[in-house]
Amino acid sequence: GDFSGQLLAYLSLGPIFIIVGFVTLIIFKRELHTISFLGGLVFNEGVNWLIKHVIREPRPCEEAHSTVTTKYGMPSSHSQFMWFFSVYSFLFLYLRMHQTNNARFLDLLWRHVLSICLVTVALLVSYSRVYLLYHTWSQVLYGGVAGSIMAIAWFAFTQEILTPLFPRIAAWPISEFFLIRDTSLIPNILWFEYTVTRAEAR
Repeated sequence: GDFSGQLLAYLSLGPIFIIVGFVTLIIFKRELHTISFLGGLVFNEGVNWLIKHVIREPRPCEEAHSTVTTKYGMPSSHSQFMWFFSVYSFLFLYLRMHQTNNARFLDLLWRHVLSICLVTVALLVSYSRVYLLYHTWSQVLYGGVAGSIMAIAWFAFTQEILTPLFPRIAAWPISEFFLIRDTSLIPNILWFEYTVTRAEAR
């Protein structure tokens, strides 16, 4: 009931907001890499459910939370989700996004600031699970490790296996019907969309 607990409870809703954001992006952008990212998050959640039901380690204070969907706590799904999202986003920012040689300081600074924000939110959400008595420190730690490993593996899978297939997938009739597109080879998608919009508006 304290202010810190309320703030951390709102922060722990992060995964829900992220999923809503992804669904919104997919509806309006229909970009294959965004769809793949969401697919990785869903797969990560499935792996978390499987691990929980194999280990079957109880939560630290089951009687305090009667609304949780599972009584098992190892590893923390919130922690695994947030660290998957943060680590994958970090890899995307530094390895996937194209960077020009004459990029300005501010163009590079935002990546570092965003990366720090992502890690900070992941740490806070992980801490909230312990503070609110949903998980132990070990459950949160192993969730973070599992999410990070899953993120690295899914990023490598997307880069090496899926990305070369994206142009072919975008050319499928069903993809054309739903206006699904591949923007992997566009160096700066924001600038591209801006210039195309200006040209069409004239």
